[in-house]
Amino acid sequence: MGKKAKDKKKGKGAEKTALKTEKKLTNKMKKELKLLGEDDIEAVIAEIEKEEKKRQQVIEKAIDVPSRRLNFSFIPHPDKDQIILYGGEFFDGQKTFVYNDMVFYNISNNTWTLLKAPGAPPPRCGHQMVATSASGGQLWVFGGEFTSLSQSQFYHYNDLWVFHLATKKWEKITAPNGPSARSGHRMVLLKKKLFIFGGFHDNLRQYKYFNDVYCFNLENYEWNKMEVSGNPPSPRSGCLMIPLNDGRLLIYGGYSKESIKKDVDKGHVHTDSFLLQPDKNDATGLKWKWIQTKLGGAHISPRCSMPSTIATSSSIAYCFGGVFDLEDEEDNLTGQFFNDFCSLDTEKLQWKILQITGNRNTKLKVDSDAGDKKDEMEVDEPIETIEPTEISNDGIFKVTVGPALQTPTESKHKEEKVTIFQPCPRINSGLAIKRGVLYLYGGMFEQGDKQITLNDFYSIDLKKLNEWRIIIEDKNSELSWVGSDSESETSGSEESSDSEEEETE
Repeated sequence: MGKKAKDKKKGKGAEKTALKTEKKLTNKMKKELKLLGEDDIEAVIAEIEKEEKKRQQVIEKAIDVPSRRLNFSFIPHPDKDQIILYGGEFFDGQKTFVYNDMVFYNISNNTWTLLKAPGAPPPRCGHQMVATSASGGQLWVFGGEFTSLSQSQFYHYNDLWVFHLATKKWEKITAPNGPSARSGHRMVLLKKKLFIFGGFHDNLRQYKYFNDVYCFNLENYEWNKMEVSGNPPSPRSGCLMIPLNDGRLLIYGGYSKESIKKDVDKGHVHTDSFLLQPDKNDATGLKWKWIQTKLGGAHISPRCSMPSTIATSSSIAYCFGGVFDLEDEEDNLTGQFFNDFCSLDTEKLQWKILQITGNRNTKLKVDSDAGDKKDEMEVDEPIETIEPTEISNDGIFKVTVGPALQTPTESKHKEEKVTIFQPCPRINSGLAIKRGVLYLYGGMFEQGDKQITLNDFYSIDLKKLNEWRIIIEDKNSELSWVGSDSESETSGSEESSDSEEEETE
């Protein structure tokens, strides 16, 4: 009895110490925020939400193009020929801006419309949004994070919202027993249920990655934590999560980090894959099982921050870009950014690297028998891949761009080389499919110690795969960075560490 009482006292002592330490850190942070001229982040979010509740009218405004961003939602409208963009973030080298705007892209007339609706959620990035045709069309949003302008404060959400497309109104869903606050998680719609996996929480003092699975029933508005047997994926964020036509879920890759020693963390890019399948003998629908699997087909090099998309009832998912960071003995990071375009057959579980065919009616001038007279002939030419090229190396960061694609002509003819355009390397861009056409928007890549955020926009016909159509060209991407070019190597390294979190969402 005495020992138990003694242990109990020890527990209370440790609890008091932890609370005291937390109080000291909070007071210290308040002083630092005062020097920065920033308010407490929770107070800022509460004020934003308060102001959004006051909005009574729906405002729709035509715009030329959404602002540059990454870590946003980009999904097809469930019924109309439109693409919906929501949220995201942009760091200009000095300040971080987080958005809660919703923009609709009308495919038929190539126009953008900014919509401000009553009761909108506060700004966020690294969240998840899915669409359903139910009840006139709904957009469901869960989680994400908000960052202060100075990046000195982070706030993770665990809230669930629905936007009603028919009435153009937001509604906050207050159902108990949901997931903890997080960003970088994944959420998909499967048989009238939202499934959420993984993510992370980081308050700059401590961090945690998740591998739990939650389900939200869209019919009774109830959360359930899934009972999952088998060996699960390790905790991670930023993975691929793809619903399969047979009712299973596929998880691939992702990112996590672990503490090696005090103030030293090591990142891990995951390349494993798992299937999450329901227990056939379970009537509740809450018992599932993890099964580790392997993906075949083409070799996809390790990477994270690679977005994916899949059309409704399709078995082919599409991915673009990503990054892999190599760390040397001096803790310097070398970032290799990709711009390869891949597909994943979810029935065969096989990767394929997609080659853009270009205009197959390449015209070549050929010498005729007459010598002076020249005819034109049409030939189908193979695609040649150019090796990756290093475009920046400042000793701290090295950026390598992925392959450019070209169509060469036969050497014995007079050549007219046709360059096949490919969007530049990037991470955390937006991908969406509508009527057999894939759309790509925004994202970010690094150039030295600069983070170049994009607002370019492209499309490609998934049946033809003949060319990337340029809808919006971003000619001013580098001008968006206002950080000093004379930043020291140390500050560049620190910025890389700070940006590691946004790269894995």
